[in-house]
Amino acid sequence: MQLLYSNRFRSAYDVVTAGTNTNDNGVNSMAYEYRKDATVICVQVATLHYRLHKTPAMANRVVETLSRLFYMAEAWGVAPEGGNPCRFVEKYPDRSCERFLSEGEFRRLGRVLSELEAQGKVSTNAAAAFRLLMLTGCRRNEILTLRWEDVDLDAGELRLRDAKTGARSVALSPAARKVLATLPRLRDNPWVIAGPRPGKRLSGLNSRWLVVRARAGLEDVRIHDLRHSFASRALALGESLTMIGKLLGHRKVQTTARYAHLARESVKMSATRVAESIAADME
Repeated sequence: MQLLYSNRFRSAYDVVTAGTNTNDNGVNSMAYEYRKDATVICVQVATLHYRLHKTPAMANRVVETLSRLFYMAEAWGVAPEGGNPCRFVEKYPDRSCERFLSEGEFRRLGRVLSELEAQGKVSTNAAAAFRLLMLTGCRRNEILTLRWEDVDLDAGELRLRDAKTGARSVALSPAARKVLATLPRLRDNPWVIAGPRPGKRLSGLNSRWLVVRARAGLEDVRIHDLRHSFASRALALGESLTMIGKLLGHRKVQTTARYAHLARESVKMSATRVAESIAADME
């Protein structure tokens, strides 16, 4: 394990010390270089962070990953104590831009998908991908890279072997199973969402989504917002944040915590409905 992290530290070090002189004497020599050029390293980490400023969430995650590697290297004595350069990088603010679909918008989106599919403007497989995203809360690539061998309609689940947070199972509702049951299983194509080329999967959904959302009047909705909307609907139906995390395959509680404000609103609405019902009886 220590060797694994030492190698990762070396890789991380190479990223942030591009242009410095290193040799093949191992991590200890790099620690010496780090001590000598600590100020330079700090500037280079900050520069790396800035280069990713157009994707602030990713920029912050890169620095967080580097920080963990440097702390681990410090614990093993291959980096100087208290010298983690990531400590001095100011993170970009979390600008949450989630968009949640209302019941009416879901109905409109479903209707538009059917219309565009019937008109041949969106392929059956692309339409199925969008429906599965809405009905499972899966990430886009989890659906696009889904193979038929990962689908168990009898058990009612998807078995994702290489999801973002590791292997996991996704429960299939009857509606999601119906979508999957309508898709053809091509003899020489293992992919659920098959592409137009033989043996290949559908490579992307962005261009197709632009057509769908324009027709539905949802120009501000991104594909990933379908996942957020799945979570918000679950909260509205009374599911806990813990259950939401399991449904979405979150590994960290902090990731699900972004929906906490929705949970509070759901509680408030429930309290209002109960109180209004009682108030009506009291009149």
